[in-house]
Amino acid sequence: MKFKPGHVYHVYNRGNNKVRIFFKEENYHYFLRKIKNEWLKCCEIYCYCLMPNHFHFMLSPTEEGCQPVLLNGTESALQNLSKAIGKTLSSYTQAINIQNKTTGTLFQKKTRSKILTEELLPDPAFSMNNYLRNCFFYIHNNPLKAALVKDHTEWLHSSWAEYHNLTELKLCDAELTKNKLGLNEHDIYALYEHTINEEWVGHIWESR
Repeated sequence: MKFKPGHVYHVYNRGNNKVRIFFKEENYHYFLRKIKNEWLKCCEIYCYCLMPNHFHFMLSPTEEGCQPVLLNGTESALQNLSKAIGKTLSSYTQAINIQNKTTGTLFQKKTRSKILTEELLPDPAFSMNNYLRNCFFYIHNNPLKAALVKDHTEWLHSSWAEYHNLTELKLCDAELTKNKLGLNEHDIYALYEHTINEEWVGHIWESR
């Protein structure tokens, strides 16, 4: 992953061989606490969703997050945000292995990131703000699309719960999100009313 300050990214990973990564309620909470402690120094988070075997984050790296990590006083190719992401997944894996009495890797080897603010938009009617909003709504609607729940209120492991004050943990800044993504108050809170452009969903993933 190579991050540029000021741009918006879709960052995601899933369980190795698509296995579960969250096994009990506390696992979700523990993972998000680690994100708050280890990522927010390096990025601004607009939305996220944790699913049983994968996760999504929509974020912008800060200048600090894009700085190279110093190894023995020499700048490396690794950036602070990438290091923070790797640290979180590694330590979370260790905790799950202890919990489940297992060994080995939990996540796919490479956490992927797709830059959203350098996308070439072939349809002029579909603006960059529309594109970013599409990603925002898609991420929040993951639990419904996967038929895990019938209503957003039943899935509390996403930023939807933050925006509706259903959790005390705060990773997102609502005002910052509205300004960056061109959303209004209604957009933030009435996610279920928005139609997702499925054609553009494919553009939020890194090319393989």
